[in-house]
Amino acid sequence: MERLLNITTVLSLCLMALVLFSVRRSHIRVEYSVSWLGATVILLVLSRAHGLLNWVADFLGVTDPPVALMMLVFAVFLVVFYRFSVVISDLKDANIAMTQRLAILEFQLRASDEKRR
Repeated sequence: MERLLNITTVLSLCLMALVLFSVRRSHIRVEYSVSWLGATVILLVLSRAHGLLNWVADFLGVTDPPVALMMLVFAVFLVVFYRFSVVISDLKDANIAMTQRLAILEFQLRASDEKRR
């Protein structure tokens, strides 16, 4: 159990460093990094706070605390991925609307050029 928790701690610290490095290099926007940093903090706290992890395991009805930790990790990252799916969907809708407006503007520009001739 302790080995899994130590590996989880190391992985969460690596993910946190990767996110902070990506923000610093402008590879990821700050508003998106908050979700990842929140997920890594939750993972880090649960992998180090054995009492809290035992309470969570009891609350979930799981006998093994590391299994409860992995369930929570999965749930947290599932929420993060859902949030990004919503953001991507909004960006796709905005991209379609922008493309349509551009097509209308090009049509109007061609029509006005034809009128001038």
